[in-house]
Amino acid sequence: MLYHFHEMNYAAVAPLRLMAETAQHLFSHPWLPISYTNFGRVMAAGAELVERTTRRYKKPDFGLTHTTVGGEKVAVHEEVVLRKTFCDLLHFKRDTDRQDPRVLIVAPMSGHWATLLRGTVEGMMKDHDVYITDWQDARDIPLHAGGFDLDDYIDYIIDFLHFLGPNTHVLGVCQPSVPVLAAVSLMSSRKDPLVPSSMILMGGPIDTRVSPTKVNELATERPLSWFEHNVIQTVPFQYAGRGRRVYPGFIQLSGFMSMNLDRHVTAHWKLFEHLIEGDGDSAEAHRKFYDEYLSVQDLSADFYLQTIKTVFQDHALPCGTMTHRGEKVTPSAITRTALMTVEGEKDDITGPGQTIAAHKLCTGLPAHMHRDHCQRGVGHYGVFNGRRWREEILPNVTDFIRTHDAVLGREVAA
Repeated sequence: MLYHFHEMNYAAVAPLRLMAETAQHLFSHPWLPISYTNFGRVMAAGAELVERTTRRYKKPDFGLTHTTVGGEKVAVHEEVVLRKTFCDLLHFKRDTDRQDPRVLIVAPMSGHWATLLRGTVEGMMKDHDVYITDWQDARDIPLHAGGFDLDDYIDYIIDFLHFLGPNTHVLGVCQPSVPVLAAVSLMSSRKDPLVPSSMILMGGPIDTRVSPTKVNELATERPLSWFEHNVIQTVPFQYAGRGRRVYPGFIQLSGFMSMNLDRHVTAHWKLFEHLIEGDGDSAEAHRKFYDEYLSVQDLSADFYLQTIKTVFQDHALPCGTMTHRGEKVTPSAITRTALMTVEGEKDDITGPGQTIAAHKLCTGLPAHMHRDHCQRGVGHYGVFNGRRWREEILPNVTDFIRTHDAVLGREVAA
């Protein structure tokens, strides 16, 4: 019923949103003298805030059309190279003949779209051939297409690695760290020749018993049945996925925003001030961030509930009890895939120490195939976006990948 109430509320405020949008255009129109007065600017700013807080935010575009390769600007073409029911595999094809390491970025399925990693992709494209998982909105997938859970997620990662072929590197950001490590463990146990050359786990909940955060505590203070009865909803009739059980994106978003409500309220008040002052650059920066942050998707209920139990309640991976369709997940079987972990000193989503725990599990790797990077002064988002990512984290990731790339490694040795 909560999902239906949410949709009814959205429909109820539609007239208000339309009036606010009209007022915004009216009081900011360059041909009207009132738009140049303080009253006009205040009215336009207030109307924009009302419109933005009642809007339904659509899936953003990556918008990455160019990059720099070897000091030269080259065009980039975004293309879907493999379609699966719950995920598209995107390739950012560069107009260059340079053979750089091939990297699969596994984006989180945690409510936001893969475009949340736009900064990650933009930074990686300069020195890597980049692919990324583009997870689909569960509410748009018909019920007859079947379900999707954590086991399916792991299967998708393995399928993508098989599609990309040998000497691929895999990078998991946040939530995917556990399924990425599980996928590589399973491939290693099976002696799969297409096991990746390296894996980079960034801000991932490998062992949430270490430095538990509010997010971790919320997942453990209630039984799994509470989540199933209170946050799992049924997709309303107007969507293609009508009848599918999901964890709605709007619930996930409200939870994240409530953790830092004061910060979000202050940010919107500053937007109001910037609009009145005519500070277009600051206002546009706010719009870009929140257009991304407020755009969310629904998750399959099976995936959400299995993740809560396996990762946050049972701690199955670090405890050695995780299985995949009856097959035990054994990280110690990894012997050919180098491991790098990246953490943020101020991460309040995945506490410091949770990701580095992966090294203790991968006992089959020699010391030179382990690397850890803890970035001082950054929170969760700063691990994969922003200035610290570009200037301090990315160079270390690039060096690690090139060191353990099968082709480049032979060139360096020679």
